[in-house]
Amino acid sequence: MTKISDLPIILVEEILSRVSLRNMIADRSTCKDWDTLSKSRSFSKMHIDRLRAVREGESVMVAMIDYNLYLMKVVLVDNENPVIERKGKLNTQIKISNVFHCDGLLLCVLKDDATKVVVWNPYRGQTRSIEFRYYTHRSYRWDRFSYALGYEDKGSCRSYKFLRFIDQYDDASKGQFSCYEIYDFDSSLWKTLDITPQYWRILCNQLGVSLKGNTYWPASQRNTEDDYLNDHIICFDFTSESFGPLLRLPFDTGDSEYVTLSCVREEKLAVLLTHNEAGPMEFEIWITTKIEAKKVLWSKFLRVEEPDGYPLITCKSFFIDEEKKVAMGFEEEYSKTFNIAGEAGYLKN
Repeated sequence: MTKISDLPIILVEEILSRVSLRNMIADRSTCKDWDTLSKSRSFSKMHIDRLRAVREGESVMVAMIDYNLYLMKVVLVDNENPVIERKGKLNTQIKISNVFHCDGLLLCVLKDDATKVVVWNPYRGQTRSIEFRYYTHRSYRWDRFSYALGYEDKGSCRSYKFLRFIDQYDDASKGQFSCYEIYDFDSSLWKTLDITPQYWRILCNQLGVSLKGNTYWPASQRNTEDDYLNDHIICFDFTSESFGPLLRLPFDTGDSEYVTLSCVREEKLAVLLTHNEAGPMEFEIWITTKIEAKKVLWSKFLRVEEPDGYPLITCKSFFIDEEKKVAMGFEEEYSKTFNIAGEAGYLKN
């Protein structure tokens, strides 16, 4: 009788990729070869691709609700009766104030601990705590640092890095304070970067998104009359460990408008513009059709008016389904619901 160990490696990968993440953790401990195989990049990519290949109209995502991470399943059978199902809570003992995704890893900023962050690999069931060299106490749950997780691609492997910075926070007792530092996963060492932003600004606590190993933030021109208006994006390159030029967004922003970024299947960027003016609220979403180091092109994806005057999706994060042409996200301030919004006035919560 042929044993599984006698099969070609490509067939073994195909078989094991059909095992659920929960069961895979246990299966790896039963066989050394399976454990080694499950940690290879080819196998990880196959497993992630299979998870993405869900039934037609079905989306699976991780959402942060009330300082917890939940696996959400959204089934868009038609434009009238979408199904939103909370599959389960992922974290158990810690509360999370912010989370960032990169290449299957989750960077978790802790709600009650300002001394470290936790990087979590849900696929392998592994966590890594990164202690800060210094930190400031959070007041009123306001964290003034910005964070990013990315990698330098070295061909056969990826070298992961963690960026942490604060841009001229005005402490009344210490004056202006600015620092950019990066942590290398391979060496477990911190390094201070020689970065002094002269022409751009990233607002404190602004959320970035990872795309192909680099991180993008909404940004603005510095030392101008409207240097707090996010009408550009900027990229941090984890290979060169430096910021690129400002890239223009496809719209102008005002004092009552907010900009949020998202990633579309790790292939494109999406940007949400929320109009927070008197009367019905509106939002519009644009998606990149081309993004390079010094040039980005956009196409409008969706525009929705919110008749109740409350945001369907807050400034923290959102997801989109290009095929169904809908946007999804958690509204935490008013209704505390996971909402779906589509074209032609289609709304659901």
